[in-house]
Amino acid sequence: MLFNSFEFLCLFFPLVTGAYFLLPHRWRWLLLLAASCWFYMAFVPVYILILAFTIAVDYFAGLWIERSEGRTRKTFLVASIIANVGVLAVFKYWNFLNGNLSALFHDLGLGYHVPDLGILLPIGLSFHTFQSLSYTIEVYRGHQRAERRPGVFALYVMFYPQLVAGPIERPANLLDQLNAPEGRGIRSHLDADRVVWGLKQMLWGFVKKLVIADRCGAVVDQVYGHIGGYHTAGLLLACYLFALQIYCDFSGYTDIALGAARVMGFDLMVNFRTPYRSGSISEFWSRWHISLSSWFRDYLYIPLGGNRVSRPMWYRNLLIVFLVSGLWHGANWTYVIWGGLHGAYLVLALLFAPFWRRFDDRTGLAGAPRLKQVLNVLVTFHLVLFAWIFFRAGTVQEAFEVIHRIVHSGGGLGDVLALRKDLGNGMLDTTLPLVVLFLFIDPYMDALIKRERSGPRGLGSMLLFAALVVALVVVGYYGRTSFIYFQF
Repeated sequence: MLFNSFEFLCLFFPLVTGAYFLLPHRWRWLLLLAASCWFYMAFVPVYILILAFTIAVDYFAGLWIERSEGRTRKTFLVASIIANVGVLAVFKYWNFLNGNLSALFHDLGLGYHVPDLGILLPIGLSFHTFQSLSYTIEVYRGHQRAERRPGVFALYVMFYPQLVAGPIERPANLLDQLNAPEGRGIRSHLDADRVVWGLKQMLWGFVKKLVIADRCGAVVDQVYGHIGGYHTAGLLLACYLFALQIYCDFSGYTDIALGAARVMGFDLMVNFRTPYRSGSISEFWSRWHISLSSWFRDYLYIPLGGNRVSRPMWYRNLLIVFLVSGLWHGANWTYVIWGGLHGAYLVLALLFAPFWRRFDDRTGLAGAPRLKQVLNVLVTFHLVLFAWIFFRAGTVQEAFEVIHRIVHSGGGLGDVLALRKDLGNGMLDTTLPLVVLFLFIDPYMDALIKRERSGPRGLGSMLLFAALVVALVVVGYYGRTSFIYFQF
């Protein structure tokens, strides 16, 4: 079920939320579990069996890990990891690996006749797999007690607001809230302030998705669907708009998820903090998809040794983490290159750090911190923008074609005018002013929604959010488009 659908907004969410507060405390977890099952089965019903398998494996693995000692504990953890990664390997990576092996054998002149699997990728598979894995790892480390109630553990994995696109929650946050005493979590009473701010956060998420992301997406799809028909200006515009599209699409989903959870009394982790205002790639990853970057930090980067090793091994660890992160996003070499680029950015930043310190001293930038920060933000954004080309392209060849045409094909205002004509219906005329307006208000709204900044009160607050509702109704792009990160 899509958040941006009539079924969710007008039926599922109000009915589930209303029933949640009407039910006695002891039955609320059961309602949420049933609702989460229904929510997930609205996509492909049979795939709930995959969720049931990973939930059963990790539920029992957690119990056995806690009750065991020595090597036996590690055996149960390894079994959990193999089961979860095995599900990913079959459903997400089998055809990718099989296709690459087939190409390799063909180049070597050898026969290879293993068929692809004719199955669809279960929606949100990487998200709930990683969330379930974090539970068994934390139990193994002694940071989390094993959950005794299978239904509550199933709800931890399947909690509908963040089930298919995160944030990837840790048991110390969500599972503890599910088990919280009266006054918190599923035992909370109706809190008008939380309900209002949760609805406001959902509203801002819908504005990001329907007013900005989907409008930008229409332009991006037109250009990437006809790369040969556009030149430098049109392709650059598509690249910039895709950067905004993916941010608004994904952070918009997250705002809706966090807002829906907040209405019911749950606090999910913040997943975005205005990432395009970052002054370095390292800072970007502390602001973008925070739940995933922190997951890889805690469960892959630090176990590999992190930065507590020799320089070459440190660089290796960074590259491994980001290559795996790229592969996590999708079974395509474009994602691997995207992840590799970010890993390379971080390694190069470390290698050239002494040079840039000397450069800042000699040019006077060291004494002009504001100018230096502006330049750092611009450079960081364009490094991220370049990597997004590979993320958006369907193939590696397509990505290099986009880069080649940006550099060599020329074209200026006429190219943009041609794109405007191809889109029709004044799409570009409406989208570009909305984008400019969004860039001005996004940092303010981000801080306001997270309650890090006081906003207008009384009539001013009502007018602000009324304006967002009007924008959603008048210029929202209602094409029933899915969220980009649902495919991961």
